[in-house]
Amino acid sequence: MNTPIRRLSVVIAALFTALLVAATMVQFTQAKTLNAMASNKRTLLDSYSRERGAIIVGGQAVAKSVPVQDQYRFLRTYPQDELYAQMTGFYSYAVGAPYGLEHASDDLLSGDADTLFVRRVTDLITGRKTSGATIELTIDPKAQAAADKALGDNKGAVVALDPKTGAILAMVSHPSYDPNPLSSHDLTKASKAWQTLSNDKDKAYLNRTINGVYPPGSTFKVITAAAALENGVVSDENSSVPGPAELDLPLTSTPLPNEDGRACGPNDKTTLIHALEISCNTTFGSLGLELGGEKIRAQAAKFGFGDALQIPMRVSVSSVPADLNAPQAAQAAIGQYDVRTTPLQMAMVAAGIANQGRVMTPYLIDSVRSANLDIIESTPDPVELSQATSEQTASTLTKMMVSVVDHGSGARAQIDGVEVAGKTGTAQHERGKPPHAWFISFAPATDAKIAVAVVVEDGGVTGSEIGGGRVAAPIARQVMEAVLGR
Repeated sequence: MNTPIRRLSVVIAALFTALLVAATMVQFTQAKTLNAMASNKRTLLDSYSRERGAIIVGGQAVAKSVPVQDQYRFLRTYPQDELYAQMTGFYSYAVGAPYGLEHASDDLLSGDADTLFVRRVTDLITGRKTSGATIELTIDPKAQAAADKALGDNKGAVVALDPKTGAILAMVSHPSYDPNPLSSHDLTKASKAWQTLSNDKDKAYLNRTINGVYPPGSTFKVITAAAALENGVVSDENSSVPGPAELDLPLTSTPLPNEDGRACGPNDKTTLIHALEISCNTTFGSLGLELGGEKIRAQAAKFGFGDALQIPMRVSVSSVPADLNAPQAAQAAIGQYDVRTTPLQMAMVAAGIANQGRVMTPYLIDSVRSANLDIIESTPDPVELSQATSEQTASTLTKMMVSVVDHGSGARAQIDGVEVAGKTGTAQHERGKPPHAWFISFAPATDAKIAVAVVVEDGGVTGSEIGGGRVAAPIARQVMEAVLGR
């Protein structure tokens, strides 16, 4: 063989080798990444050719696929429109990447999950068309409807939990949106709906229950009280604590005042239980000074602050800043400064107190079934996230929160024949805007069946707990009544 032919043979062999290597890289190494690309419409078309699993609440589909006579074969529909949109999200050919549960549980709904491998093999052998799994949620439809109606036109969020298991009973975020136009096979209509949603100034696309991050205001005082009890700063609910009209803070000439400008008791003293009833800033600021920032932060962490949770959607992390100086610790102790939390996290705080100090890991998926309703994954066993407080401390906090509802700022949460525990909150957040109104609660106070957190954006009154008590507490009451059958 002469030299030119030999050289050409080497070049051709190298090209074939490069082709084999490239094909191997694409088909094996890069396949998963390429399939997951939002811009890969071939993958989307393939997934549309299979029936996607339904999302079920109370035996009714809140997301399902229906057969259609077009190239996509199945249309994703959301029969309840806006009511469950923040949970389900949407599945859209025009937008590409799904949102909400449609994204977080995509492998189950599409039928690609590892747990469905045997099912896929059986389908291949029998020639049966592969379909996705059906997901049943923990949501109580009565609680969801009550939360949606009670929140009304307010911007904000409502979360309800089963304190003993962590099951999410209600999850409502306003404003919401209708996911049906986004899933339309009319791509112009779907694209227009996406443009409207993504540019919405009120952020209707934001699930405020798990991704809205707010200052908790006075609802955080139950955490400060827990830290004071756990660290021996106070012994019980009747312990005497400072309650002056304003608290002098070190390192600054600006004092911490009470909202009404008055002392919380005679001789600038009060009891811990009365301080929570009337939400006395100077009492809890004083406790913050005595505890210091790190003990407050450590107590909040025991309730779940700082944890990266998935339910299975990702939950924004709630936080208490590190390295707080004395004035900052006093402000953090009343839920201000840079303390930030999600409504789900504050529902976990209430639920942990209700559950004898044990905080359960929250979850949204109750069970997973195949297309013919065979159980693939049954109701998960409750998982303890942490022991936030001792049983004794939880009992003391419960007495204090019951007193808030019976005799203090949370009176509008009262339910005839049911002992309710709660705490109001008013959270300053942006200069020139009304504060957010908060309420956290659980009922019955002993053997609780439900814990609720409510935040109403800009729903408070500056310098008053009126917002939390008047605006947020009745919302929580209606959700508790729905679960308790009142």
